[in-house]
Amino acid sequence: MATPPPNGLTYAQSGVDIDAGNSMVEEIKPHVRATRRPGADAEIGGFGGLFDLKAAGFKDPILVAANDGVGTKVKIAIDTGIHDTIGIDLVAMCVNDLVVQGAEPLFFLDYYATGKLDPHAGAAIVKGIARGCVESGCALIGGETAEMPGLYAKGDYDLAGFAVGAAERGHLLPRNDIGPGDVILGLRSSGVHSNGFSLVRRIVERSGLSYEAAAPFAPEKTLGAALLEPTRLYVKPLLAALKATSGIKALAHITGGGFPDNIPRVLPDHVAAELDLDALPVLPVFQWLARTGGVADEEMLRTFNCGIGMIVVCGAADEASVTKALRDQGEEPVSFGRLIPDDGKGPRVRYRGKPAF
Repeated sequence: MATPPPNGLTYAQSGVDIDAGNSMVEEIKPHVRATRRPGADAEIGGFGGLFDLKAAGFKDPILVAANDGVGTKVKIAIDTGIHDTIGIDLVAMCVNDLVVQGAEPLFFLDYYATGKLDPHAGAAIVKGIARGCVESGCALIGGETAEMPGLYAKGDYDLAGFAVGAAERGHLLPRNDIGPGDVILGLRSSGVHSNGFSLVRRIVERSGLSYEAAAPFAPEKTLGAALLEPTRLYVKPLLAALKATSGIKALAHITGGGFPDNIPRVLPDHVAAELDLDALPVLPVFQWLARTGGVADEEMLRTFNCGIGMIVVCGAADEASVTKALRDQGEEPVSFGRLIPDDGKGPRVRYRGKPAF
């Protein structure tokens, strides 16, 4: 090997530490292996991840793919130094989008970009990703860690996730028999999930509270920890309910855009949704956000999940069986509305009652 030139620069001197990256990979390997499932051995280090659909038990599968991030919720993780839950959010935002189409999540890949790699923080993030994968039954088969000094400020990072699932041909959702008279059930959220955090952070600024202060809506936790409550993973209970009953016609993940943007995505053109806001189980965090920020009801409903993170549509005759199937999986479905004819003269999502903000 040639003698290096005097005053020659190294990659590490430019801000990229390959050894730190290798150290992180070794630290996360046991957590990644814990996500093994039929079809994938969840080993990392190769140039690409492999998945065997036949070994996973599929005969005539349709693949379904989704990708997402966690928005500016990541900034609260950075500011508080709490890195072990944001990876759960990352997985949830992707796999919840798969299950609404009737697909079983199969594998997941992550992208983690930072200005200066902190192997321990990075490992905590990936540990959360692995936990989310285990809880949703998908294998973590690969990912990318990018150290980019000069692009990210010191301590900053961002995350993106990519998930692939599958459903047997003929079993995808939404079904084509959705119509007026169908019932809307709601599944409860765990908190803000991973949308609307630019507004959340502005409201925290207005409140004058630090993230280390006790949360006004959950005084047993700090404000930062309470706001970082991970997004709920709906995959396993919904997949089990789909197997237990044939009554589920559609599912809608309530993410950015809230109820008015997400519910119409699974409805045919001639149908609108009427929601009963008196039945909305508003969580204390949303009451605090609305009151502290002076946020109008309609703005809350189009920005946040407000207490319902997943919508289930079923026929009126199947409401009892679908409710039982969900309760058997530990869910507490809320009777949240119905589908009505859409005359084209009003919004696709209409409200009756008033939310308890």
